[in-house]
Amino acid sequence: MNDQTQPATVRVFIALAPPDHAKDELARELRPAYDTHPRMRWNRIEDWHITLAFLGELPVGTVPLLRRPLADLAADHRPLSLALCGSGNFDDRVLWSGIDGELDELRMLAADVRTAVRSSGVAFEDRPLRPHLTLARARRGDRSSVGEIAERLTGFTGRPWTTERLHLVGSNVGRSRGPIHYRDIESWALGDGSPTGASADL
Repeated sequence: MNDQTQPATVRVFIALAPPDHAKDELARELRPAYDTHPRMRWNRIEDWHITLAFLGELPVGTVPLLRRPLADLAADHRPLSLALCGSGNFDDRVLWSGIDGELDELRMLAADVRTAVRSSGVAFEDRPLRPHLTLARARRGDRSSVGEIAERLTGFTGRPWTTERLHLVGSNVGRSRGPIHYRDIESWALGDGSPTGASADL
């Protein structure tokens, strides 16, 4: 008999993800900071994302309610042209890269995502959209590092790229003392709503 039990809840958000070439471009700019600021809690490059709606901790049984509305929404939205550029921080604690490109369309997509979530009966805190990509968090007593790194990246402008998929993502926050890891629960191509093969078991 398997004594392991599935968690009753999962932390969920809906996001876009830059393609590998865009992430590699920014990672090259960050490489010196990785060496000079090893105490920063750097996000894994494969986990970089642009959050459209943060839903927080949801009962596992609630997640399937989101699949059809999000698939339909993705089918109705064309891909967007975006770019990574510049940098900044939240409260001298969170280091981020900025987003440029079709920002009005990005805000419309985020608004439609949030409407779809609410229409599914899923309650969440509707935080203002601040388009960014979180890169790292400072440890206690080391917040000066965030401003230093952000200043180095001020002039960074990445090449434009096209969004491909809408991602429904789960994280392991609160389940482990290790780094935060994200995994796709499911994702859909913008413009046709086709899911990526097998979805996570939720």
